[in-house]
Amino acid sequence: MAANEARQAGVAALAREIEEFMAAGGWDQPPQLFALVPTAALLDEQPELAGQLDRANPLTPVAQEALPEGDLAEALGRIAWPDLVIGCALAQEIIVLPPGSESELPDIAEADAESLRRAAADHPQRTEARLVAAVLRDGEGSCVMRLRGIGTDETMDEIVESPDLAPNLVEALKATLLP
Repeated sequence: MAANEARQAGVAALAREIEEFMAAGGWDQPPQLFALVPTAALLDEQPELAGQLDRANPLTPVAQEALPEGDLAEALGRIAWPDLVIGCALAQEIIVLPPGSESELPDIAEADAESLRRAAADHPQRTEARLVAAVLRDGEGSCVMRLRGIGTDETMDEIVESPDLAPNLVEALKATLLP
């Protein structure tokens, strides 16, 4: 596997790990930001974590303090990471609408973000989802989305993985890593 593919696989595995961690807490959680830190460096600084971390994993996600209420883009715009952090990830719950449903929403040019969110949340064909986007300083990124209880068995969630699921969020996270 080429180095680029290995990094992509690594960041995808981190996104899955974070999604599984969030899934263990159930639904209706606020957005959660994670720093992606080299495991060896973390263990050097905090050796008491040796029993909890696997040194074989190159990176460890570290949950950060709660993000402030309000606009997520504004909150991300104020984040700067220390050099030790070589990546970051964000987990957030979202509403997914079926293709073509935009015509049923208020005119985006005239509606504020809150009224669009309400319209999406009230849409009869909405699907609740949890989106995790993870990025590294070198530009690698990945996304994982868990669609809540869809299909004939509403107790079964569907997992979708693609680095292209949330390009705007990936770019916003990359911007937090700029010097």
